[in-house]
Parts: sequence; C-alpha cells; structure tokens
Amino acid sequence: MDTVATTAADGLTFRDATDADVDTLVALIESAYRGDSSRTGWTTEADILEGQRTDPEGVLEVIKSPDSRMLTVERDGAVVACCQLARRDAHAYFGMFAVSPALQGVGLGKVIIAEAERHAREAWGATEMHMVVVSVRNDLIAWYERRGYRRTGRMTPFPYGDERYGIPQRDDLRFELLVKELA
Repeated sequence: MDTVATTAADGLTFRDATDADVDTLVALIESAYRGDSSRTGWTTEADILEGQRTDPEGVLEVIKSPDSRMLTVERDGAVVACCQLARRDAHAYFGMFAVSPALQGVGLGKVIIAEAERHAREAWGATEMHMVVVSVRNDLIAWYERRGYRRTGRMTPFPYGDERYGIPQRDDLRFELLVKELA
C-alpha cells in the first residue's frame, strides 16, 4: 500500500485511509448513494435501493487488504471523497467511489478518477481499470463512458436477499462490467 499523501493543484489531498477513517467513510458513502441526503447530488440510488450501501466491516476490509487501498480525498482537512482500488492480476478494480453530495457536479469526480487511474497504472502496472455499475444507472454509466470506460455487456446478478448491498426496490437489477484501457 502507498501511504504517501499527495496534494493536487486544486487543493485536494489524496491519502490512504486508516482505521480511524472508517466511520467517516461509511457516512460519506451512504450520503452519496442512500437516503434523502443522497438526493442533493446526482449519484443517488435512493429510488432503486434502500438500506445500506456499505458497512464498517466492508470498508475496514478494503483498508486492511494488502492488494487494495481506500483512497481518501480531503479538502481543507475534511474528507470529501473516496474510492477503492484493488490490484487484480493485470488490471485494477475501482469501487466504493463517493463524492460528498454537496460537491457533486463541480468536477471533483474527474480529478479523483484520474488520480486512481494514475496510481493503478504507475504503482501497480495495471493495463486496465475494471468496475461494476448497477445496469439501470444510465446517467452514471454515461458519466463513466465520457471518462473512457466502455460497457462490456457482461452482467452479474444483483445479490437479492443480501442486505449488505441494500434492499432492492425493483426486480431487474444487475451489475455490468465497465472497462477502461490504461496503457
């Protein structure tokens, strides 16, 4: 794991999460995707999923894994975004991406995903970035496509009945694999 903090030109500080960040990160992820607070931003899943998006155990697992990191993004000392990066053979996996709803739509996401891709390419030698997105999230998939990700059509079932992933409000949810070449 790379634990060195870096500061971007726009005043963002990127660093690896620590155990002490778990509660803050869970609250951030939940606020970006679930409940009424998520409706402030555009990444809300509140209409398709209720319940939790993640939990302290899931975030801590990412922090502790030797082949992953939870990239934490701060501005003025406050955590404003995060994402999971995991090394998987020749590619990296990108997940748990969250930007504070109050700061969505101002370009932070572009900066953060670019930093994640840079790290995967330079530190791990990854040639591709993979992610899965709920297939009915057309606006989110379009955002990733504008960043160079392509839809693969490869679907995996949504884990209906496993409330660790939320409580589905529809019966047509699946995950689609999106891929971007990093070389």
